Amino acid sequence: MPGIPDMSPSEFDPSALVRVPAPAKINLFLHIVGRRPDGYHLLQTAFRMLDWGDEISLRRRDDGAILRTTDVPGVPVEADLVVRAARALQAATGSIFGAEIGVDKRIPMGGGLGGGSSDAASVLIGLNRLWGCGLSRARLQEIGLTLGADVPFFIFGETAFAEGVGEDLQAMSVPPAWYLMVAPDASVPTAEIFSAKELTRDSEILIMRAFAMHTTRNDMQATVCRKFPKVAEALVWLSHYGAARMSGSGACIFAPFDSKEKAEQVAAVAPQGWKVWVAEGLDRHPLQSWVV
Repeated sequence: MPGIPDMSPSEFDPSALVRVPAPAKINLFLHIVGRRPDGYHLLQTAFRMLDWGDEISLRRRDDGAILRTTDVPGVPVEADLVVRAARALQAATGSIFGAEIGVDKRIPMGGGLGGGSSDAASVLIGLNRLWGCGLSRARLQEIGLTLGADVPFFIFGETAFAEGVGEDLQAMSVPPAWYLMVAPDASVPTAEIFSAKELTRDSEILIMRAFAMHTTRNDMQATVCRKFPKVAEALVWLSHYGAARMSGSGACIFAPFDSKEKAEQVAAVAPQGWKVWVAEGLDRHPLQSWVV
């Protein structure tokens, strides 16, 4: 992840271009335990960030305009979460400032790694500082929830056990790990999987201390594998080398290893043409100190 600039108000140039990280996440497990009357699914999951992800560039504007400076294929400006995040912060604070926002996109879209949510969270955290809004972490999480269920986790900024639609967060500790990541040639639409009739929606509710990889699963995995054969293929291959699992609603697959070297050894024998990489688990968001 990129280095974090010193952003104390007395030491930074408000007009300077600031680059901030937006780390990817994985779901160590994901259980669907019910459904609310409004149709939203109730979840239990464990979120963990990776030391790999997107990079956001921010520059403060004094005219209030919000401009996206990089193109994101298939994502119109008005639908882009980074633009929506900036406008939501303006609406919540009445800030007179605007921003130029660029995204160096590395996290696969439709991969279950939280790319759009992480980008939005980093914009909220970064502009909260650049604009001098002074909003608390809790308030930023409230704003983030209006943008997407995963956004509050990235603002929370620690490995977390999550409940509700993903916004009820408790910090938790998990062992250090390196992860071999596989991105199949598939983009999984989350709404399609959540609406699938065969999706399990009645998993037993866990208590946080009972969490373990061997007693948990991803309730969306079987449905995704049936609909997207390339996800199933990647899962079968990686399962030969470790405890492979799908992240979120897919399509990305991961397996934990106790060293970078072991993960890289497996990556080296991946089928030709597959997109694979190795990332370390990240216990705290790089921007954790920017908000209280």
